Amino acid sequence: MAKGDEKMKPKMILFYLLAVLLGGCVLSLHPLYEENDLIFEKKLLGTWAKSGSKETWQFKQAEGDNFYKMTYTDDKGKKGSFDAGLGKINNIMFLNIFPQEPKLKQNDYYKFHILRAHSFIRIEQIEPTLVMRVMNPDKTKEILKNDPNLIKHEIVQDRIVLTASTKELQKFMKAHANDEGLFGEPGELERVKPKAVEPE
Repeated sequence: MAKGDEKMKPKMILFYLLAVLLGGCVLSLHPLYEENDLIFEKKLLGTWAKSGSKETWQFKQAEGDNFYKMTYTDDKGKKGSFDAGLGKINNIMFLNIFPQEPKLKQNDYYKFHILRAHSFIRIEQIEPTLVMRVMNPDKTKEILKNDPNLIKHEIVQDRIVLTASTKELQKFMKAHANDEGLFGEPGELERVKPKAVEPE
């Protein structure tokens, strides 16, 4: 996923706390896709929300390529900005998200120590509602405890961080994407704004 990697300077990667935003996820140092693996679905564009919640997911087309600009807004109005790429493995759609560089009011030496990371969301459907599932960290831990050599990883502050290459990640998904419990319960979102097909 070249766009995200261009922004991912080796000395500046942030372990974004998606566990807070998404109820838990598995992080990866490398993307699930190369740029030529990406597909673009216009029907994903627009703003989506959980029924009865102020939490929203907004997708805009990144100018000139197959990437999305994704903004997640929690129910308190706090925003997180991501680059996102959509692809298919074994005919299953996955969204690779990567946080944009944080706007930190800190000096360069502090920023030198910050690490960003990728995470993967399984897309079950886009219309009429957007149904997504994130990787279950507990199930992933269980799988890797039973077979530590299944995919390269590290445990950082009791959290799984995948360190495998993009090709190794794809191979893992081909073999295990349908394993029971690997992806959590589906979350269903409804469209709240008309989709916008033009780049921002």
